[in-house]
Amino acid sequence: MEEDAEGVVAVRGTLRVYLGAAPGVGKTYDMLAEGHRRAGRGTDVVIAYMEDYGRPLTRQMAEGLEAVPRRTMEYRGCTFTEMDLDAVLARHPRVALVDEMAHTNIPGSRNEKRWQDVHELLAAGIHVISTVNIQHLESLNDVVAHITGVKQRETVPDDVVRGADQIELVDMSAEALRRRMAHGNIYPREKVELALAHYFRVGNLSALREIALLWAADRVEEALLRYRHDHGIQQPWATRERVLVALSGGPEGDTLIRRAKRTASRGAGGEFLALHVEPDDALATRTQRLPARQRELVEELGGTCHMIAGSDPARVILDFAREVNASQILIGATRRSRVHRFLSRGIGETIIEGSGDDIDVLVVTHSEAAHGRWLRRRSGGAESSDEAEEGGGDGEDAPC
Repeated sequence: MEEDAEGVVAVRGTLRVYLGAAPGVGKTYDMLAEGHRRAGRGTDVVIAYMEDYGRPLTRQMAEGLEAVPRRTMEYRGCTFTEMDLDAVLARHPRVALVDEMAHTNIPGSRNEKRWQDVHELLAAGIHVISTVNIQHLESLNDVVAHITGVKQRETVPDDVVRGADQIELVDMSAEALRRRMAHGNIYPREKVELALAHYFRVGNLSALREIALLWAADRVEEALLRYRHDHGIQQPWATRERVLVALSGGPEGDTLIRRAKRTASRGAGGEFLALHVEPDDALATRTQRLPARQRELVEELGGTCHMIAGSDPARVILDFAREVNASQILIGATRRSRVHRFLSRGIGETIIEGSGDDIDVLVVTHSEAAHGRWLRRRSGGAESSDEAEEGGGDGEDAPC
């Protein structure tokens, strides 16, 4: 909700984005189809801006929907048309269809980018349905350029799309999209052969599709985590494999990290996170606890590294695992001596008992576990052998 100059509170509009896996999959067509569906229910819908790229099917789908006339602009001796933002605001429909969110407006426009125009419409209480292709997301720009050899000049910040109330992926197999291209339904026929040989190669399209699916899956996962948080749901929902590896900073860390990566990779979309728990006083006394090589290894293998201070490592690990919706916790076999294991329960045992039925715990053996050595004492005289077990670390190197 936002307040205008007269103090009237306006309800902010909602944003729905059709995310295309590649050019030509039908995101504009789907946007128009949704416009017709809402208009059929009696909703006031207008086309604020739409690009048909000469595609007959797209042009036909636009028929029957009111279109706000575009604004004509001159730039460097050429004539261009842009969305007339002021005209759309004055018309103030219930729903505005705005194609190509990543578009850069002609110099002289009020906003540099069309997504900024969209934000003005939303602030005015107008619901917006828009479109963008995966290759135009800012965070993926370099990745897509490396795959396709084409650098996209027009991008939209990920947060703009991520902040949409609804994101709908418009997807199509590489083979089906190439058939659509060959039939002349995407580009003019004189451009078809060149497009099929370059940007629309099967490898390119398959890679773009996978990127789009993974990006969309991450957004769904974010929404799920918000839902669990908002509703106070503590029990993890294992929507995909998410492995949390607890690291102490000991030499066995490399083995555990690689095992976590392999475990997470067994299922589609799996991921792993590394957690290092510092004693409460560690941040004040010594900040570098986890070896830099282990942090780098986590990142090289595609994981994320986290550090949390706490006096109860097992509780910190369990709480963090539930917070991130982990399906497994991976810990190393204890390095404590037999005497220590007899005298007190270790972190690993506590984690296993506290994991319940919702999180699996995998205990990985390693060469260090066989040593069973007494470890040095920390300052203050407390024995540190418990904390040397995975996740509690009294390692001698540097932080996550």
